[in-house]
Amino acid sequence: MADELRTPLTANRGSSLLKACFNGTNAFLGIGLLTVPYALSSGGWLSLVLFFLIAAISFYTGLLLIRCMDVDPSIKSYLDIAERAFGTKGRIIVSVIMNSELYLVATGLLILEGDNLHKLFPKFMVKIGTLAVEGSQSFIIITALVILPSMLLTDLSILSYVSATGVFSCLLILGSTTCVGAINGVGFHAKGALLNVVGIPTAISLYIVCFAGHPVIPTIYISMRRPYQFSKVLLISFILTIMTYLSMAIVCYLMYGDGVESQITLNLPTKDISAQVAVYTTLLIPVTRYALMMTPVANGIESGLSQNYKNWRPLRLLIRVALLFSTVLVAYVFPYYESLMAIVGSIFVVLGSFLLPCLCYLKITESYRNWSYKLMGTVGIIVFGSLAGILGTYSSIAELVAY
Repeated sequence: MADELRTPLTANRGSSLLKACFNGTNAFLGIGLLTVPYALSSGGWLSLVLFFLIAAISFYTGLLLIRCMDVDPSIKSYLDIAERAFGTKGRIIVSVIMNSELYLVATGLLILEGDNLHKLFPKFMVKIGTLAVEGSQSFIIITALVILPSMLLTDLSILSYVSATGVFSCLLILGSTTCVGAINGVGFHAKGALLNVVGIPTAISLYIVCFAGHPVIPTIYISMRRPYQFSKVLLISFILTIMTYLSMAIVCYLMYGDGVESQITLNLPTKDISAQVAVYTTLLIPVTRYALMMTPVANGIESGLSQNYKNWRPLRLLIRVALLFSTVLVAYVFPYYESLMAIVGSIFVVLGSFLLPCLCYLKITESYRNWSYKLMGTVGIIVFGSLAGILGTYSSIAELVAY
């Protein structure tokens, strides 16, 4: 996730094929793991066709980014691609999109932590004088206080190693959740709906969140010892990611059917050991990832400061504390995890993973000048992404208004 459980790894030159596959899988296998069962329950079994379609499109647009980089060897990042295609304005726009996605995902991490802690300790509340804060909101405040020390670090190079636990955490959550159904009596007897037309926009938005790793693709590509093997790396990463997401969605839908919660951990019985493993693994994610995800946002703000204040440490700390406070406020006022993730998918991931790769490719390679099947396919992706973004955004806002 910018996923969510997904955090870009720092590139090391000369990465092997195996390490590149690991980094690629870690980039895409993220926070969508907790919401993909809810996405399946929203759309029904037939919505898996859309899941595979979105996966195929995401794989193809990942290759388009590499084609853009091959045109100009000086391109090293997603922002460089945007600048090469649309100039300085393009770079600024993409920077805003990427940072907004990271900001909202970080907000989602606070909601995630609050919801899961509230499930474990439903009677807990915080009292400040005459003011009493209960439910998940109280845990959002506590989580922010726990995260605060990590936000005061302006150099997070050491914490970047934490992101290497991403794949392991996801596999551990999948394995322990499966054990709940297989061993602890829940079973796999729910049938679920074949198709739920009303929930299709939500399903599409949450499926799109599962493949939100495109900003990391250029970093992985330039870090490889043999860049010509990247197509194989991307294919392996996508196969592993798809298998993990698909397994989680099917297993949990068979366990709970249409009763699947927005976060699957909220369904799990808290007294079972395997369920506790899944929940507590999930609890570690916001604490270890929040600062990593918000650092690029803080750096983006600092880059806009004048030279007199750019390296002034008190101001840098103030910016980070203000960002933490603002996400707590947003999470407190709008504690609707599934709607927030759907908005992230339908707006920011659609832009970063669908539309921008296609538009940058057409502009940089000038392939729009010659009509071909590749051009038709690229235009088709732009149309599909636009429709998915519009319908998903409308559906998500409608759900928030309904709350």
